[in-house]
Amino acid sequence: MATMTTTVKTRRRLAKTGLIIGLVLGGLFAGLPVLWMLSTSFKANGDVFQNPPKLITQTFSLDAYQEIFTNGEQLRFFANSYLVAISVTALTLLVAVLAGYAFSRFTFPLQRSINAVIVSVQAVPPITLVIPYFGLVVALGLYNTYPGLILTHMVFTLPYAIIMSTAYLNTLPKELDESVKVDGGTSWTALWRILVPISVPGLIAVGVYTFMISWNEYLFALTLTRTDDMRTVPIGIQLLMGQHSYEWNQMMAMSILGSIPVLVLFLLFQRRFIGGLTAGAVKA
Repeated sequence: MATMTTTVKTRRRLAKTGLIIGLVLGGLFAGLPVLWMLSTSFKANGDVFQNPPKLITQTFSLDAYQEIFTNGEQLRFFANSYLVAISVTALTLLVAVLAGYAFSRFTFPLQRSINAVIVSVQAVPPITLVIPYFGLVVALGLYNTYPGLILTHMVFTLPYAIIMSTAYLNTLPKELDESVKVDGGTSWTALWRILVPISVPGLIAVGVYTFMISWNEYLFALTLTRTDDMRTVPIGIQLLMGQHSYEWNQMMAMSILGSIPVLVLFLLFQRRFIGGLTAGAVKA
């Protein structure tokens, strides 16, 4: 009996040790490129390819960041990304809440067909739609405009947002809606005064995901814009790749600055991603 107990403890220790080693290796694999990117952003461009390569050099330079913050064109890239990503997130959440409420609480003609179309759009590779959307945006007079870019991004953020909103609203009991109607309220009142406040954790998760997709989108931001004053951060990074030289330190600095909004959003709302407030709502 004692031998069996010792064997079980040994297996648990080995499993725990293996798990820790795996997590450490995974963390190093994911974190070292980011650390190297951060290190490169504080180097002079001539020191990027020094041999042997060094993570920390004796020369610490802020030239890359100074160039970005004093360059109005590069600051415009960030302004465009914020404008597009925030607009896409707000509009996506609005449409997703309304669509999710309709799918969750009502039955209407072609409901299953529409749901199938939404799922199928999510499954289509975006690159296959570049030419059709380019022609459509040009025909509508939206080429090289914010509305054209925002509406195109929403095509790819809405399916996931609607699916997640519908799934979250399905977890909320319909008795909440009925109690509002008993008190003289309408479905609109039930949605905005009861269900939406309860669904904040799910909506935050959808919003952060939507912001990330729009912020990092490259293909359509490149295809549907023509002038530099309409470009976003991913395109701004690509423009630092010149014909004869690459501004590697500025590219890394812009990448670091471009990662900050997503990182801040995740740190602020990570606790909202897990768990729901359904039980508390029913008790309330």
